[in-house]
Amino acid sequence: MIDFISWIIVGALIGWVASLIMKTNSRQGLIADIIVGIVGALVAGYFLSPLFGVSTINEGDFSIPALLVSLGGAVILLAISKLFRNVGGFIVILIIALAVYVYVSCWPMESTSLFCAGIRALPFLR
Repeated sequence: MIDFISWIIVGALIGWVASLIMKTNSRQGLIADIIVGIVGALVAGYFLSPLFGVSTINEGDFSIPALLVSLGGAVILLAISKLFRNVGGFIVILIIALAVYVYVSCWPMESTSLFCAGIRALPFLR
């Protein structure tokens, strides 16, 4: 129970600091700060933890590197949410998601579809 309460408090703190960094503090309250902190730590666990080799607050690690990685995930989450507020940002996110999907699904050599063969044949990918 103490871990859950500390998880909520640290998530609120991380969400608040991330909202100060991204200048969205005037638009969100305590509940949004908690959600941004916790979901941002999930984002960090998926994208940043493998890069830095540090766990996040969602894994029960409350060290300084874990707090910084979780803060980075919260900042990424707020940046993505700021991009989704307009149509141009949505298109950019859609193109990035499509590029990541094509990379993940077509880059392994096991994929023999004609589409993936065409993607791998592009001259700037060699």
